[in-house]
Amino acid sequence: MANTILIGAQWGDEGKGKIIDVLTAKADIVVRSQGGNNAGHTVIHRGAKYVLHLIPSGILRRGKICVIGNGVVVDPLALIVEIDGLRKSGVKIGRNLLISNCAHLVLPYHRLLDEQRELHKGRARIGTTKRGIGPAYGDKAARTGLRMSDLMQPIVFSKKLQAKVLENNRILQALGAKPVSFREVNESYLAIGEKLRPFIGNTVVYLHRALERGKEILFEGAQGTFLDIDHGTYPYVTSSNTTAGGACTGTGVPPHRMDRVVGVMKAYTTRVGEGALPTEDRQFTERLHGLGREFGATTGRKRRCGWFDAVATRYATMINGTDELAITNLDGLDDIDPIRVCVAYRLNGKRLNVPPSDAAQLANCKPVYKQVRGWNKSTRSARKFSQLPLAARNYVKYISEITGAKLSMISVGPERGDTIIL
Repeated sequence: MANTILIGAQWGDEGKGKIIDVLTAKADIVVRSQGGNNAGHTVIHRGAKYVLHLIPSGILRRGKICVIGNGVVVDPLALIVEIDGLRKSGVKIGRNLLISNCAHLVLPYHRLLDEQRELHKGRARIGTTKRGIGPAYGDKAARTGLRMSDLMQPIVFSKKLQAKVLENNRILQALGAKPVSFREVNESYLAIGEKLRPFIGNTVVYLHRALERGKEILFEGAQGTFLDIDHGTYPYVTSSNTTAGGACTGTGVPPHRMDRVVGVMKAYTTRVGEGALPTEDRQFTERLHGLGREFGATTGRKRRCGWFDAVATRYATMINGTDELAITNLDGLDDIDPIRVCVAYRLNGKRLNVPPSDAAQLANCKPVYKQVRGWNKSTRSARKFSQLPLAARNYVKYISEITGAKLSMISVGPERGDTIIL
């Protein structure tokens, strides 16, 4: 498999967790490079459902090492809850998990600030998960954040935390929110730090030594291309680099050691939170929700749904240098006929083949559709490409061609086995 970066080619929620789980079979190490517990990867294996927020999906396979890289912002409390929950489910966690000592911490005041900022924005809200991710990355950029290495040094941590609590309590009180108790946070997080101590280390050195030994590494992306802080539909984005370049900066592994980029995209388009979704279709959304589909893994929020957007995914292919595509949720279209595909946008009478970078302009774009035939048959039992209905084969080949990357995988259900590998 070599060293593979896996990214979301749309607005997140593309089913990356399952594809990562499938690819992990041939990987030695799985690395998370950005984001925080605002992301959720769902893996279903042998009837059991696992929702992972910080720990890489490779934790569900024996013999795999999982790494949380320096680009991730870690809520220690959320991480401990996740570790304990997995252990209760029979998942072994010990030497198979490593956490970067340079990863920044998400602390209680970050969560409160996130919540208050959304509340005060009213209709202009971003639609965050209120997990404190943005404020934590803000401290990181401002060079005032606390890192895992600080948590491993109790005196250093307490001193830095006290200063940050004083600073943020002034802001919280000005916003009308309850201040944070330094004593409570300090005591609880130092206790959590001791539980996490066995996992903390220099993951950059670990990964480079693994490369020297010829180990194959899978870099697990969170969210999707159009939630990237630089390349997404700003300001309706997350606070990290969700594109392929983020795998390098978030782990310390240089670009020339990467061998391929796999982009994951749904057979249609979804997003959660605020912001433009040019192909959004209310009737299509209600139909998918009625089937029990498209609810967020982290928050349970209903996802907004639309037809496949070739303009956006073609642009994502360019940004990420995508070599291969994995198409998920094909079975979601089994009873849809006809199917629409957005091949261009129209804005102020002009045809656009790339999405505008301005969020307001994107919101005013009208999709130009091409209508294709549906197949009106279940695809769930297909395990080979030839077993798909002809119209389904034509559809995935078509969206692969107009996206500009080679089709390598098709998912027709949530289980590991519900996968066609080309």
